[in-house]
Amino acid sequence: MDSLHVAIVGAYGSAGVAATDELLERAAESETDLELTLIDDDDPGGGLCILRGCMPSKDVLSAAQHRYQARHDGRLEGTPAVDLEAVVAQKDEHVHGFAEHRRDRVHDLADRDGVEFLHERARFVDDRTLAVGDRTIDPDYVVIATGSTLNVPDTPGIEDVDYCSSADVLDATSFPDSGIVMGFGYIGLELAPYLSEVGGVDLTVIEHDDRPLEEFEDAYGDTILDVYREQFDVEILTNTDEKRLEPTADGGVRLTVDRNGTREVLEADQLYVFTGRRPNVDGLGLEHTPLEPEQGWVEPTMQAADDERTFVVGDANGREPILHVAKEQGFAAGKNVLRHARGDDLEPYANVPHHVIFSGLSTYPVARVGHTPDTAADSSMDAVVVSREASDDGVFKTKNHPEGVATLVVSARDGTVLGYQGLHLHADVMAKTMQVIVEMGLDVREIPDRAYHPTTPEILDGLFREAAAELE
Repeated sequence: MDSLHVAIVGAYGSAGVAATDELLERAAESETDLELTLIDDDDPGGGLCILRGCMPSKDVLSAAQHRYQARHDGRLEGTPAVDLEAVVAQKDEHVHGFAEHRRDRVHDLADRDGVEFLHERARFVDDRTLAVGDRTIDPDYVVIATGSTLNVPDTPGIEDVDYCSSADVLDATSFPDSGIVMGFGYIGLELAPYLSEVGGVDLTVIEHDDRPLEEFEDAYGDTILDVYREQFDVEILTNTDEKRLEPTADGGVRLTVDRNGTREVLEADQLYVFTGRRPNVDGLGLEHTPLEPEQGWVEPTMQAADDERTFVVGDANGREPILHVAKEQGFAAGKNVLRHARGDDLEPYANVPHHVIFSGLSTYPVARVGHTPDTAADSSMDAVVVSREASDDGVFKTKNHPEGVATLVVSARDGTVLGYQGLHLHADVMAKTMQVIVEMGLDVREIPDRAYHPTTPEILDGLFREAAAELE
């Protein structure tokens, strides 16, 4: 193979770094003469997760979690005050350190032979011709890893009102008296109780369906509704659609909604837009290429459907905007670039769903690994499904959080564990254990039936026993 030139646009992000690492490692193993151009104009660089996403949000949620758990415990007296200035200052300090580490990592990579870093904006001017600052480069392959940006809905009137994004909330040291939340996906599930618990915001959340968490069984969404309404005093309007926004005379927001077929008007001091994110490809000049960023524009191999020498990874491809998925896609793209250059068959990236939503201020996180009952049925799998309430295990009561539910999906044919979902205290901690069990294809009857008493993973032992009994 002749010298191979690859440009990575979005080099500071998790997907970009993963693709870079994989390319360098695989090229060294195969003795490929690799030239890498790493490009990123972010300032400060570090990627969404570090700067405005996963890490800063968990930092501020931890303070709210401590307050909630103290307030929620009737054995304790008094509710601790939260110093928002200190919360944001600690978050900023941690984020600064994380981002500096990421930037140093990228700059260290750029010190290697054949690798350069351009702190500039890149824009396509032809199929794979990039204008970068005052230069033009023509790499053999381009990896797009530009992440995502706020998805602002097209609700009439939204351009006339001031709204806060999740990033604004993470930086806030004061809050209004009242607010309306549009968007009750993972961002809204994490930040709505934060606004209520720490900000004291009288909050109304718009939910389009009967309940949130539509990919899960009904018990999960119902549990969220009960916990948020009863323990966080959040008003959640289900089966409600936004129709029109307008500012109020005092600088607030007025939202007209359709609620179960009836028009209602809501007013609040602040609008919060937590309506998810979309691929950040604006300004990349894709109009000068065959690429059309629509549904299905990126293949499972991470190749763009319209250009086999362009790969799109992480949030930029719109497939599943989660940090660890972005990294795995970056690794897959790195491998497949070299496979394609050699003329070898490419390997599709097969993602076993595994993610956590830090709902209920991380006290009631939602974890999913592998199949749900619905996805197993959609795949024509004959499955045994068992569920268990957290309150069935005394340990959740002793830890003062008996709310929640867990589900195990097992093959009826051979006992293979196909999936796990949990919404309860420490469900996030159990996700890794269940990922290992699911991805190794273990038979539920061969998993040791030994509870570490009294610990919250006892809920898993209960699920294992129930599933094994049903198989027998």
